[in-house]
Amino acid sequence: MNDCIFCKIIAGEIGSTKVYEDEEILIFKDIAPIAKIHLLCVPKEHFAYLSEVDGARAALLGRTLQKIGKMKEELGLGDGYRLVINQGENAGQTVHHLHIHILGGEPLPWEK
Repeated sequence: MNDCIFCKIIAGEIGSTKVYEDEEILIFKDIAPIAKIHLLCVPKEHFAYLSEVDGARAALLGRTLQKIGKMKEELGLGDGYRLVINQGENAGQTVHHLHIHILGGEPLPWEK
């Protein structure tokens, strides 16, 4: 998608603080963190909603979740973390490219 900010980050047209990248996903730091550790995990394939997930995309999301789990120590998430996928305007989705918020490093403000 030409106007998608995440597609532009994936293409290297917009800078980001990359934490991990492979042929399928990119993990980078959120520019407006709400937790001590706030990362975004973005599939390189552009699609916006879970309702668009078919068999191949389901497999991609499965590999993505496995990667996050295997990297938890490396990402500083050994004491626990939360994964959030916002879906639609009412849920706070502002970028319409499916992405997973990875939150950790401390309890969230409403949990303290």
